[in-house]
Amino acid sequence: MSDVAAAETTGERPRQAGPLPRPRPRFGPGAGSRRAGQIRRLQPLIWLGPALILIGVVVLWPVVSLIRTSTQNITPIGVTIGSAGAGNYTTLFHNPNLPGILVRTVVWVVTVVGITMLLSLGLAQLFNQRFPGRRLVRWALIAPWAASVMMTALIFRWMLQPGNGVINVFLHQLGLVHNLESNQASWLGRPDSAMAWMIGVAVFVSLPFTTYTLLAGLQAIPGDVFEAARIDGASRWGSYRAITLPLLRPAFIVAAVINLMNVFNSFPIIWEMTRGGPGYETNTTTVFMYDLKETFVGQAAAMSVINFTLIMVIVLIYLRISNWGRQEAS
Repeated sequence: MSDVAAAETTGERPRQAGPLPRPRPRFGPGAGSRRAGQIRRLQPLIWLGPALILIGVVVLWPVVSLIRTSTQNITPIGVTIGSAGAGNYTTLFHNPNLPGILVRTVVWVVTVVGITMLLSLGLAQLFNQRFPGRRLVRWALIAPWAASVMMTALIFRWMLQPGNGVINVFLHQLGLVHNLESNQASWLGRPDSAMAWMIGVAVFVSLPFTTYTLLAGLQAIPGDVFEAARIDGASRWGSYRAITLPLLRPAFIVAAVINLMNVFNSFPIIWEMTRGGPGYETNTTTVFMYDLKETFVGQAAAMSVINFTLIMVIVLIYLRISNWGRQEAS
């Protein structure tokens, strides 16, 4: 009996001739979810990709190019005539003016940031109170911030002119400056007085940002905390020391770190007021780097690398002293 007849008799389906079809592979129940999870983890790269590329082009590549330039021998007109190795750094470290410039840079940064933070803390506390004309005073404080730093430095340089500067004329009328066009009236011609005036200008232009940063931190402190402290019998100074200052710490650290970087890299104030002179007596590392690029491009690049390293070290030391990691963990 044939297979067909047997199938009709028994009711079974006849077997097909030829090779049997391959069974389809079956994945485990979690395979699809794992693949979907991997895709979801890669999705942020689509959004972060442009930002990472921008950081690489704008930040990382210039740093790499700067380090490479600092190891080359480059003429003042920008022609590379060979590799200098570590020669630019060696020449720079043997420069007799460098130690004084480094010390002066530390004094410049610490003094300007310290005075700015103290004054801004008081101004922020004042602006956090209610008084007539508070809004107008807040707007007036923005003026030094809104103006160009270079323009502000130029105005102060004109006001400090020995012969007809507004400040000297005013001091002469008060009897504090006896003779105009004298050494006493030449505030920017003497290193000590020039440094003092430049520190004052730097504090003047740094106050608005720092004050508003601390003011934002003060306004973020809940009023219920002070009410509870008042009910417990805490004094005004006790509440300020035990509540305000600890809660203001994040805003204080942000303002201080940004000021450290801004003041360290400050160029227009010093350049427009004294050009780093007389000699190198009012130079900081940033101005010294600009002076070097006129004749020694490789050494200027080496000074830029040192500046970059110094600012990173300063910021890390400050964050370490301020216990940034512990503050973030809490």
